[in-house]
Amino acid sequence: MARAVITGMGVVSPLGADVASFWKGLVEGRSGVRTIEHMDVSGYKTRIAGLVQDFDAEAMFGRKEARRMDRFTQFAIAAADQAIAQSGLDMEKTDRERVAVYVGSGTGGLRTLSDNESLLRERGPDRVSPLLVPMMIANMAAAQISIRYGTYGPTMSPVTACSIGNTAIGEAFRLIRDGEADVVIAGGAEAAVTELSLASFGNATALSRRNDEPGRASRPFDADRDGFVLGEGAGIVVLESLEHALARGAQPLAEVIGYGASSDAYHQVATHPEGRGAVLAMRAALRSAGIAPADVDVVSAHATSTELGDATETLAIKQVFGERAGEVPVTANKSMTGHMLGASGGAQAIALVQTLREGIVPPTINLDRADPACDLDYVPNEARWGQNLTVGLSNSFGFGGHNAVIVLRRFDEA
Repeated sequence: MARAVITGMGVVSPLGADVASFWKGLVEGRSGVRTIEHMDVSGYKTRIAGLVQDFDAEAMFGRKEARRMDRFTQFAIAAADQAIAQSGLDMEKTDRERVAVYVGSGTGGLRTLSDNESLLRERGPDRVSPLLVPMMIANMAAAQISIRYGTYGPTMSPVTACSIGNTAIGEAFRLIRDGEADVVIAGGAEAAVTELSLASFGNATALSRRNDEPGRASRPFDADRDGFVLGEGAGIVVLESLEHALARGAQPLAEVIGYGASSDAYHQVATHPEGRGAVLAMRAALRSAGIAPADVDVVSAHATSTELGDATETLAIKQVFGERAGEVPVTANKSMTGHMLGASGGAQAIALVQTLREGIVPPTINLDRADPACDLDYVPNEARWGQNLTVGLSNSFGFGGHNAVIVLRRFDEA
C-alpha cells in the first residue's frame, strides 16, 4: 500500500488568509472573533462571528469571475492555490487523470441562496440569477478547483457536516493508499455567516451570546461557556503518494497514517452522551495507523465550546487513552477561530502539521475555570513550546452523528 504525505497547505481563516498568519495567530493565542459589521444584526441574539478579514475576491479572480462564485468557493480556491503553490506541483508535468479533488462544504452557497431568495420576494422571478444553482450547490468548490487546474481524477464533495475536512482528508488518504490516485487536493470550505444561519443557530440556543466580549466568547472546556461561535474560511491540503512526491523532488510536510469514521446513531444534532461514536472513530483511526494510544503525542480536539459536546469529547478521550488521558496535551483551535463548520477539519489538520513540525502546541484560550467534567490537559491560554512531538490525532464531529478522525505523523525521512 502507498504511503500518503502532505506536500502543500493553504488556509483562509479569521486569523489570516494564509498559513503563516493563521499559525502565528494560533501560537499567540489571538482570537479572530469580532463584532459583525457587514450586515445589520442589531435584532439578533448573537452579533459576533469568526470572520475572514481583508479578502478581496475581485482582486484575486477578477470582477466577472468573482461574481460567479459564492464566498465559500472563493475561499476554497484561494486555499487550494496556496496549497498547490507550496507543494510545487506542476500540473503540466503531472498525470492529471490521477489527480483527484475531495473538497466539501456543509452549507454550500448559503449566502447566494439567501440573496436570491430576497430578490425573488422583493423584485420577482426575473431578477433571480441564472447562476443561482451552480453557485449554491456544495460540490462547486471541488468542481471549480478541478476546472481551474484541469484535473480529471474523481472530484467529490463529502457532506458530513462539521467533520467534512477530516472526511475529505481521510478518504483522500484511502484513495492514495489503494493506488487509485497519485495526488488528491482535499479539505473543506464554508461561508455560512449569514442572517439566516445566525437566526437559526441563535434560536436553537447553540451560539454564544457573549456579544460584548467577542474575543472571549469561544471558550472550549470552560465552565462558563455558553455555545459556539460561527466562523468561516477554508482549509485545503495537497496529499500525494510518497513515491510520487519524492520522484519529483517534493518535500513532505507530514504523513497521514490513519483514518477512522463512525456514526453516533443517536440524535439529529446532539452528540452521543457517552461519546460512543467518537470513541469508535478514534479507535478506528489508531487501528488504521497501526499504533497504540501510547504512541500519540498530542490531540487536536473538535471542541466547539458547547456544554454537551466538550464534555462528551473529554469522556471519549478518556475511554480511548485510559490512564494516560491526562498526560496528553489537548488543544482546541476553535477557541481562536470560532467554529468554521465544514472548513474546520482542514484548518485543524494544517495546524496539527505545524504543531508536529515546530514542536509547539497552540493553546486553548479563554479557559479560565475548567468545567469539572472537562479535566484533561487542554494547554490553557498559553502555547507550549519546545515539545518533542511525532504523532498527532485530530477529531472532527458533525451534526447527524458523523465522526471523522485522522492521525498525522511528522515526516523525518522516507
